[in-house]
Amino acid sequence: MKGGKPGAFPAFGSAIPRPVPFNLYDPFGFSKNKSEEAKAAGLVKEINNGRLAMLGLFGFLTTEQTIPGSVPLLTGIVKPYEGALIAGKE
Repeated sequence: MKGGKPGAFPAFGSAIPRPVPFNLYDPFGFSKNKSEEAKAAGLVKEINNGRLAMLGLFGFLTTEQTIPGSVPLLTGIVKPYEGALIAGKE
């Protein structure tokens, strides 16, 4: 596997067989004039936002497991917790 610069998203160029109208990392060029410090701060904010989103989703799933029906959209999708310490073991 080739190494790269963490947090850097290269432009597509000719890597995709069909034309892509813009770069998916910064499609409208909002960060092209920002300093490196501002870009690094934005990257940290984005990583923390992703971590909080994962915790929030985990909260929804565990709430639905312990109190069935507490999240109406997940009723029937997430199985209730039955007390097994290891999934699939009795």
